Amino acid sequence: MVVVVSSLVCRPALLIRPALNKSLASTSHPPTFLNFATLSRKSSPLVTASMENSPPGYRRNVGICLINPENKIFSASRIDIPGAWQMPQGGVDAEEDPRTAAFRELKEETGVTSADILAEVPYWLTYDFPPDVREKLNKLWGTDWKGQAQKWFLFRFTGKEDEINLSGDGTEKPEFAQWSWMTPEQVIELAVDFKKPVYEEVLKFFRPHLEPGSASQV
Repeated sequence: MVVVVSSLVCRPALLIRPALNKSLASTSHPPTFLNFATLSRKSSPLVTASMENSPPGYRRNVGICLINPENKIFSASRIDIPGAWQMPQGGVDAEEDPRTAAFRELKEETGVTSADILAEVPYWLTYDFPPDVREKLNKLWGTDWKGQAQKWFLFRFTGKEDEINLSGDGTEKPEFAQWSWMTPEQVIELAVDFKKPVYEEVLKFFRPHLEPGSASQV
């Protein structure tokens, strides 16, 4: 059975915060979400590999699911793809430990340093680039990757919101224009299509930490 998630205009209000968090805007359409439990339980047709070895042909990457004390998930809109929202992610440098890469990418993309790892997906998950995206990125990188292999980490944000700055730590060009705390359904719906299967798999794995009232400790 295929579950179709309705468009954003039928979602509860999102508090959208711009890059420097100096003004606030929000949507205002109240109705109901699909319950997270109703999302597809079918096995994802994703390539997986052991924690130690990522699948060949894919760029090594980390994904970061950052949650606040209410177990809402940080998601941000991309500057280069209007309307596309995603959780932070980034490449793993040569010989770099994925956990180290996750902390580095979180700081570079969001400015956040006040966070602790709660959990991690113990295997690599992949997504393939659509042909136009693959051509663009491989031309930019000088590579021939068919997609990305990701190790995903769940972080608990322990700081104050004024720490969040989409200019990051100033070492990299900003990637995001706005950010918001979202439910799992909102995160999946607003992601680009080719990332949705990975997001569904990741959020299913982290679901025990995302349930209302969950108070997971490190």
